[in-house]
Amino acid sequence: MADRMDIDLIRQLAELLDKSSLTEIEVEDEGVRIRVARTAAPVAAAAPVIHHAAPLAMPAPPPPSAPAAPAEAGASTPARNVNAVRSPMVGTAYLSAEPGSKPFVSPGQSVAAGDTLLIVEAMKVMNPIAAPAAGTVREILVANGQPVEFDQPLVVID
Repeated sequence: MADRMDIDLIRQLAELLDKSSLTEIEVEDEGVRIRVARTAAPVAAAAPVIHHAAPLAMPAPPPPSAPAAPAEAGASTPARNVNAVRSPMVGTAYLSAEPGSKPFVSPGQSVAAGDTLLIVEAMKVMNPIAAPAAGTVREILVANGQPVEFDQPLVVID
């Protein structure tokens, strides 16, 4: 009987998520904790558009007399990140649909708006990251299987 009540509670919590703008609900009763969550997929499409709208936020280049700081391996300059598609979540980046298969995109490739660029796995959910607009892939800023942070640049599209 207790299992049936938990299933009903889970259904009720899932319905509450669907009817609200919440992305996660967690309840605990007598040592039993139930957590229902969903990923915010619409954010993935909206985040890159916001970054394209503010190209003036780039820092000014250092004066010519100042020595340039050494860049880390794989680090990108702010100028290259202006047109970057950014991660909408913390997770692990995958460049192809499954191990050993062809990557979704490669540098120099043309993409259409909505084309899958890569996948970010978060909480065992595979979240496709789509191109916000048509363009050409200039650079892939992450490696396959690399952990990524929220708002981290993933792919540069011109």
